[in-house]
Amino acid sequence: MTRYEPAIDVDALTAIDVHVHIEVDHHGHSSLPDDLRDAAAKYFSTDGPNPDLDAVAAYYRERHMAAVVFTVDAETNLGQSPLSSADIAEGAARNNDVLIPFGSVDPLKPTVVDDARRLIEDHGVRGFKFHPTVQGFDPSDAAHSRLYETLQDAGVVALFHTGQTGIGAGLPGGRGLLLGLSNPMLLDPVAARFPELQIIMAHPSVPWQDEALSVATHKHNTWIDLSGWSPKYFPEQLVRAANSYLKNRVLFGSDFPLLTPDRWLRDAELPTASGAARFKAEAMPGILKDNAVRLLGLGG
Repeated sequence: MTRYEPAIDVDALTAIDVHVHIEVDHHGHSSLPDDLRDAAAKYFSTDGPNPDLDAVAAYYRERHMAAVVFTVDAETNLGQSPLSSADIAEGAARNNDVLIPFGSVDPLKPTVVDDARRLIEDHGVRGFKFHPTVQGFDPSDAAHSRLYETLQDAGVVALFHTGQTGIGAGLPGGRGLLLGLSNPMLLDPVAARFPELQIIMAHPSVPWQDEALSVATHKHNTWIDLSGWSPKYFPEQLVRAANSYLKNRVLFGSDFPLLTPDRWLRDAELPTASGAARFKAEAMPGILKDNAVRLLGLGG
């Protein structure tokens, strides 16, 4: 077992993508059951390849980018055995010039705190990915306090899916998945109780964008990543915040492989309806790289 330690030349990077999914392992096992995987492909209008970790590393190395990589452990709620976060960390250690591993633990398992500690101490993960809707848990529930305390004490990041999701979309009853669990306002009490825990609210939080901006404005241990949507569809208030009062806590993320960094960057250059630039030139270095360098402690 090789414990992950980063060897990233930050100065050589054009960007850090903080939201990259590893959803198929080298055995071809998927983290999602077949019905959810097929429904998500239909929702996102994609049936392209789902690359394994080493292929993801090559893709980002070619673009002079680094990538935060993770899966989602939702075994209790979905009944599907997860991909191994330990294996993802091991793969990131092989590619530590471009990859940064986040772990995933199932909040509904009684072993969740011990599972998180092992991934931190033995494997060197730098954060954890949570998807409350898919994992079926209320992130504001005090039952998860020991988990958050463990992450806070270790100084690792907690990244939460927020807003709408394509997982379960179109299936009867959305396959029982609850969108309301991904309302960013549920992260407000987490940020309040654990003020040193750095929390990323992933995606434009449709339909709760104003709630996400409110939390980020009030709780300075929260961040917003811009993954999962083309920038040309970003809500106006999110763009305004990214260009001004939240510019130091907004992060580039793609949602690869569902949305590629190439498309994100191309669409970010498109002017708004008024002909103005979508993002101010002075905000872009922070969004693309500098904010993530600070958050992830990559500055040396």
